[in-house]
Formats: sequence, structure tokens, C-alpha cells
Amino acid sequence: MNDVFALDSFTVSRQSVEEADLAALHALSVSVGWPHRAEDWQFLRSYGDGFVAVDASGRVQASAMWFPFGDDFATVGMVITSPRLQANGGGAWLMQHVLEQTRGRALGLHATRAAHRLYRSQGFADEATIYQNQGVLAAPPAARAVTDGTVRPLLQSDLPDLLALDRRTTGTDRAALLALLFGQSEAEAYVLHREDGLAAYALARPFGRGTVIGPVIAKDDDDAISVVMPHLQSRVGTFVRLDTGQTDGPFAQLLVLSGLTVFDTVTRMSLGRAWPLSSQPPHRIYAIAAQTIG
Repeated sequence: MNDVFALDSFTVSRQSVEEADLAALHALSVSVGWPHRAEDWQFLRSYGDGFVAVDASGRVQASAMWFPFGDDFATVGMVITSPRLQANGGGAWLMQHVLEQTRGRALGLHATRAAHRLYRSQGFADEATIYQNQGVLAAPPAARAVTDGTVRPLLQSDLPDLLALDRRTTGTDRAALLALLFGQSEAEAYVLHREDGLAAYALARPFGRGTVIGPVIAKDDDDAISVVMPHLQSRVGTFVRLDTGQTDGPFAQLLVLSGLTVFDTVTRMSLGRAWPLSSQPPHRIYAIAAQTIG
């Protein structure tokens, strides 16, 4: 596959995202209005792989990354294309390199409106809508006290149970990603613990303009609220984002009443087979790990 792409009167060349200048990556996301800081790019590079398109002056004109989950599934993200390159097919060119690198894996992604047509042209199928809730956090309404369990900060001893819960719910092995997420500076996690083990968890970490809450995995709205509420209560007056598939019920209502209204939507898509999400009760995903949306 060609490593050079001709664009009008100049060309761009393909490089590994690991080789790209961090400031140039940050400039690319800023140019399209994405909130990713240089620190967020560095985090993503520490886990994922992918490519950038670089012009002769060293400017990054496009990016496309992928993130492994086990041997047979990966997600695609950080697909950003400058308007000029996108208009001339540069986004599709870079995506072809990602598809070649991930050959043999089923793929999932969360598509922005701008990139949805590109993914459809590559064979991805729509699955569901994800809602990006964000805003300056207002004081959340009072929640029902937890009477059948204990909400507390995550302990190191909780990790085996948390990873098992996450694997059962997502259908993928996210142990390496979660280890990086929990290890981020200022990352904070709460768990709901019952006599029969760990029942729910919610992670919050610095990202973009403030804090992103996610992943959140719980059995029902009440359990999800119980582990998200400490994050909300400690961040009143700050910018918070939470990406969820929930549109009604107590959990969705809590977000709106706390000032986290729907800012935008993305589409969950797949190629090869559907996302391997568990269809078995009782647990489900209440918030995704929003950094890899693209």
C-alpha cells in the first residue's frame, strides 16, 4: 500500500503515530475542535497504535489509531483529518492502512457525525447511539442512600474482581487499558461492594477541558448512580463529560439535573462482527471510556 498520498500540489507521507511530534498531534486535534490535550494524546499512544499523515513542513494533516482488546477485537479511534485532506480522500487512505494493520480482528468504533460517512464507506455497520453529556457541573440532587452494599474508593485488592466484572460485561479483555486508566495522574475510582463481591464501578480522570467519567459498569440505574455520585459531588462547578447510551430513567435524569446535558452524539459501529457486549444480565455499560472516540 502506498505510503505517500498526493494532495493537489503537495504530498503527505505516512508515519507511525509514535514518531509524530506531540505538539503537532495536539495542533491537529485543536484544528478540528477536539478537546484532547497533549497529555491525552500521549496516553493514547501508550496503549494504541496507528498512523499520521505528515506534510513536507512537518505538520500533521491526519491521524488514525487503533486499540487492541485481546487477539481478535480492536477499536478504532482518533481518526482526524484536516478539511483539505478529507476533501481529497486522505481520510480513506489513512484508514486503509489501519484496516491492513488490524487484519484478522473484528473492529468497533464510535463515529462522530463528520466521520460517519467515511466509516460506512469502509464497511462499518451502525449499532447504537451514544450521547455525549457534558457541562459545568451543578450540585447533583440527593440520591437514595445505599442500604445493600458499601460505596468506597477502589482498593488494589478489588482489581481482580473489577477486571472479571468488566470482562463479563464488555466481552473483551480490557485489563491493560484499565491498568493505564487507573494509573493516570489524579484518576479516581469508586466501587460498590456487596457480600457477594464487587457489584459496580466508576472511574473519573482528567481529560480535555476538565474531567471525564467513564467507564461505568453497573447492574441497574441505582447502582450506577451510587458509584457516579461521589464523582459528581466532589466536582461541582467544574467541567465534566460522561458518554452514555442511556436516554431515560433515573441515571439519565441525574445527569441532566446535574448540568450534564447532551452536547453531541456519536454512533457505535462495527466491522466483521458486532461489538462483543454481553447480552446476559445483570450488568451493562453506563458510560464508555470517552478518550478513544473518533
